[in-house]
Amino acid sequence: MKIANKKLNAAIIIVGNEILSGRTQDVNVLSISKWLNSLGIKLTEVRVIPDIEKIIVDTVNEVRKKFKYIFTTGGIGPTHDDITAKCVAKAFNVKYCFHPEAYKILENYYEKGKFNLGRQKMAKMPKNASLILNPSSAAPGFFLENVYCLPGVPSILKSMLGGLNNKIVGGTKILSKTLSLRTVESEISIPLEKVQKKFKNLDIGSYPFFKQGKIGVSLVMRSKNPKLIEKCTKDIIRLVKKKKIKIIANN
Repeated sequence: MKIANKKLNAAIIIVGNEILSGRTQDVNVLSISKWLNSLGIKLTEVRVIPDIEKIIVDTVNEVRKKFKYIFTTGGIGPTHDDITAKCVAKAFNVKYCFHPEAYKILENYYEKGKFNLGRQKMAKMPKNASLILNPSSAAPGFFLENVYCLPGVPSILKSMLGGLNNKIVGGTKILSKTLSLRTVESEISIPLEKVQKKFKNLDIGSYPFFKQGKIGVSLVMRSKNPKLIEKCTKDIIRLVKKKKIKIIANN
């Protein structure tokens, strides 16, 4: 894989009224963010927007100028409210039409007589878009410049990410380490802030949890530099021992 010399960041645009209404819980951000970490690309922003043409077009145009990679999820299926492909075409000011290769893939996938108009719609996308192959259910995603359009069904989306490995310019893998402590955030917030200032090229996240009737805090350190994570971990362990805080897990 080539190494980029530009800032390696990404944003996700989740398209779907079902997410905003609470009817469906999004899990695609987790899959995409883990995959991006493995490629050394930092996920910087996530937006959830409704199935409204103007909002989709405006959001795509705004976000694609700010980030190196944009991933949309949802809205490329066969139903009336699947309008992401059409909106991306409008955002780029290109024709929305049948993609010959996508059409052929779907035509061959379905039994004779069952490739109806709804299914044919999944072969429509911006003109000259490149396909993202779908090993699960045939219907491909697509990308145009730095905008990558993926389905909303989690299992299908996850199966398609590997096909993008050779199409994405990545960097050094982003690593993480977690320390789980039997404490509360207020007990460690001030010394933890000092540690974060010391390690400016490393992100420290503090996440409280409640498990089996007991409270705790998970500290997650993220960096491309394993030595930096190791040094930071040692500093945190020292302050934890000084405060006589129990370490539940170190992984």
